[in-house]
Amino acid sequence: MLTRVRHIILAIIDFFHRPFSRWINQRTFRYLACGGSNQLFYIFLYYLSYHYILQERDIPIHNNIRITSPIAAYIMAFSISFPTGFFLSRNIVFPESNLLGRVQFFRYVMLTLACIILTYLFLKFFDEVCGFYPTPAAALTSLIIAVFSYISQSKYTFKIDAVDSEAVLPD
Repeated sequence: MLTRVRHIILAIIDFFHRPFSRWINQRTFRYLACGGSNQLFYIFLYYLSYHYILQERDIPIHNNIRITSPIAAYIMAFSISFPTGFFLSRNIVFPESNLLGRVQFFRYVMLTLACIILTYLFLKFFDEVCGFYPTPAAALTSLIIAVFSYISQSKYTFKIDAVDSEAVLPD
């Protein structure tokens, strides 16, 4: 079943890659397609969580402790889009990685945490230091984080282990 889903996703992405193949390589296009789709999926989940599941109400925890509805919606959407993003990165974008799945997952968690922290820092920097408006600051931050994430995933999270790849590469 998983293999079939993978082949369907690859067929769709690769079909749309053909017109752009002169300007962008297949892996980068797959990364953009998977990352962009997962981001849209996250936004959709956030919207559903915030407006329909939480009905824009905070969640009382204990006494005066509450989780605000935006944070609760973030947690709900992230808890679904995070494993989806890992699946897409591992099986669609970087399937040739020969690292163990648990190593990939641990590195993906670390990279995701780094991206969350960097997003916060860049937003603060562009807003408070550079004086950018929030939307351009968020757009520039997203671009920087996407480039950082792509490089980190290809060189670290889903890299091809040099020891194992030498046996596979022809002379």
